[in-house]
Amino acid sequence: MNNNRADIISRLKREILSLEGLKFSAMGLQGDIGLGPIQAAFPNACFPVGAVHEFLSAGNENSAATAGFIAGLLSGLMRNGGASLWISSSRTLSPPALKAFDIEPDKIIFIDLQKEKEALWAMEEALKCDGLAAVVGEIREINFITSRRLQLAVEQSQVTGFILRHDSLNQNTIASVSRWNITPLPSELEDLPGVGFPRWKVELLKIRNGKPGSWNMQWSAGRFEHISPSVISVPQEKRKTG
Repeated sequence: MNNNRADIISRLKREILSLEGLKFSAMGLQGDIGLGPIQAAFPNACFPVGAVHEFLSAGNENSAATAGFIAGLLSGLMRNGGASLWISSSRTLSPPALKAFDIEPDKIIFIDLQKEKEALWAMEEALKCDGLAAVVGEIREINFITSRRLQLAVEQSQVTGFILRHDSLNQNTIASVSRWNITPLPSELEDLPGVGFPRWKVELLKIRNGKPGSWNMQWSAGRFEHISPSVISVPQEKRKTG
């Protein structure tokens, strides 16, 4: 009887979230796109698909880190097949870098446009295509009405949308289910020379019906891993001046 009640409550919660614009695919219901402890912050511990997620970044370094983190999200969303679109008027990601996140570059279609107005139009049209896994749009400024059109599009198609707002002058509220801020952390090099695993400070500033939080994460072995603050090394130049 208790199990039946739990199932009923869980189903009702999903139906309520669905009415609020949060959708969950079969993969989403399993609650695993490789996000580790961040999963618990989402409603029903499931990453919201068929929704628009907003990322804020300031400066080229943070923008590049944000693009890398989103590439990790795309890796999880595309694990069962499907292609994605990356639309921008000033792209920050190099296609060969996708291999580091277990994504073949030909699975991402890059659309580079001259004007942000064109990029917004292309993103809205792309989000209506239910054959895509996700659409990423690098947009500096967007108003609530335009963002609402994007959200309405994904609610119909079940495509997941990511808005990257670089150096936005107006960090206004938009119709997104989440708002993130991603900043880079120093990588840890082992005995061998080279580049360590990508690391980020991941701040979930807003999540509808969820729990915002902050985590230190790295990309390793094809998934996100949580790392303790105590293992974050200080860059060498800072050690010398500290």
